[in-house]
Amino acid sequence: MTNQPRKWGGDLLFLLENLILKDFRIRYRNMSLGVLWSLINPLVMMGVMVFIFSKVITGNKEIKAYPLFILCGLIPYNFFTAAVLTGTTSIMDSAGLVKRVAVPREVVPVASVLSNCVHLLIQFGLLIAFALFFHLPPAASWLWLPVVWALYIVFVCGLALGASAVNVFIRDTRYVVESFNLVLFWLVPIFYQFSDIQDKYKNIVKFNPVAALVMAMRNILIDRQPPAESLVRNMAIAAVFTSIVGLWLFRHLKPRFYEHL
Repeated sequence: MTNQPRKWGGDLLFLLENLILKDFRIRYRNMSLGVLWSLINPLVMMGVMVFIFSKVITGNKEIKAYPLFILCGLIPYNFFTAAVLTGTTSIMDSAGLVKRVAVPREVVPVASVLSNCVHLLIQFGLLIAFALFFHLPPAASWLWLPVVWALYIVFVCGLALGASAVNVFIRDTRYVVESFNLVLFWLVPIFYQFSDIQDKYKNIVKFNPVAALVMAMRNILIDRQPPAESLVRNMAIAAVFTSIVGLWLFRHLKPRFYEHL
């Protein structure tokens, strides 16, 4: 007779909170600098990219507040790559919990994505510090930040739901995600301007939610104006589409999780 997981009758928010804290603790376990790595990594990458693309390659010298410009690209990209990868492996990483207790399994990849929001909040402090350094104090446009980031996080949660379900059956999924993340670095305008892209590719870039958030962040923090309406619309479409498809795929596959974990 097949062992079935015990019925879970606990508090959903309590479960979500504990999964987020577990992921956070595991990430920085045995690290002497702990959460400081959330600041060190983007600072090092920003420093290297500013040096290469403004000193060695001089085409970007005229970009306003170039270090902040770079951070507006790096932070959304880093969040995406980390959240999607950890979300993809979340069901496998929590196989013991999923097999023993009938938790709402959808919460596992969602908690994995939300755990990356802790690092995101730390890096937001870095963004604000650089904005103030370049004499770009808070403005009315900053009210758009929670809106665009909420859409972005919903979009990533949808991807994590779908990828985590597929990864249970096709273990190569995580390596596909890792390869895609490497390619994505060049497809997002992190160190170059949107205006540098050829016209025939601009609409494609706008429909990339990662690139859309990067450009929206620059509108808000550097240009001090609301993000372009087309960017917000495209992000909303992506958020709704991926969340619906990801949730449907997850619920379609989850009845067979137990036999593959």
